[in-house]
Amino acid sequence: MNITRTRHDLTLNVLRLSCLRIPFFKSFKMSDILKMFYTLTSIALFGAETWTFRAIDQKHLESFEMWHWRKMEKIFWTEHVRNEEVLLRVKEQRNILHEISKRKADWIGHILRRNCLLT
Repeated sequence: MNITRTRHDLTLNVLRLSCLRIPFFKSFKMSDILKMFYTLTSIALFGAETWTFRAIDQKHLESFEMWHWRKMEKIFWTEHVRNEEVLLRVKEQRNILHEISKRKADWIGHILRRNCLLT
């Protein structure tokens, strides 16, 4: 059993369940909601630089990100709003996979410097 894979799955499942229990988004300002989103994303990506990704994992992470944007904008699934439209409404881009690749590159550089492989 891959411990990293288990931690990754557990992190995503805990975040999904915890976010479902937050029905009070309407009582916060948008700036506060954005701070919560970035905090939850940071928690979800804990240790992401060591994860091995399959295509289904990338799809789940993108779905996780879009689910949060939809939740913050109070867009219900019955409204059939496209992801591009949601991103235009929040004035954001998909960046969770970019953030992970950036973290992986930083981590590789750190490991290579530590082992004196980069000079």
